[in-house]
Amino acid sequence: MNEQSQICFTLETALEKAIEMENTIFSDFLGAIQAVESTHAKDILREAALGKLNQKQQIEKALLEGTIDDLELHVAVPTMHLDPRFGKKQLSADADARDALSYSVHMVTEAIEFYHNMSKACTGAPMSAVFKRLGDEQTRLLQKLEDSYEAHFLTQN
Repeated sequence: MNEQSQICFTLETALEKAIEMENTIFSDFLGAIQAVESTHAKDILREAALGKLNQKQQIEKALLEGTIDDLELHVAVPTMHLDPRFGKKQLSADADARDALSYSVHMVTEAIEFYHNMSKACTGAPMSAVFKRLGDEQTRLLQKLEDSYEAHFLTQN
């Protein structure tokens, strides 16, 4: 059985792949926190990193228990899809709070895209629904970030 088949047909392998992706994003957040100088930007990045850490820990718990049935996974919530317009792929040392929020939106959007792409790649296999549920859960964090971005940086006419 190749890696794609194992990911799509075994919960353990699917969750391990999810943890791998979550670790990558968490590491990216840590790097960004170390790179930026603004205290406010660091605080925003820390909060987003803690949200990702919480989600990763839920996935690790599911891996230990061998089921996702006990996870508090929620249905997808509507988001504004800010990433294409305001998302930031990298941060520089002089990044401000707006940049940090844009970066956080981008990172969480990447996680959602990963899960939904994995769900599509596994269509017809048991893990498709698992990846969809994990991606849907990510939308809660994205909505929180987008709401913060909107409240602080998008002015109304």
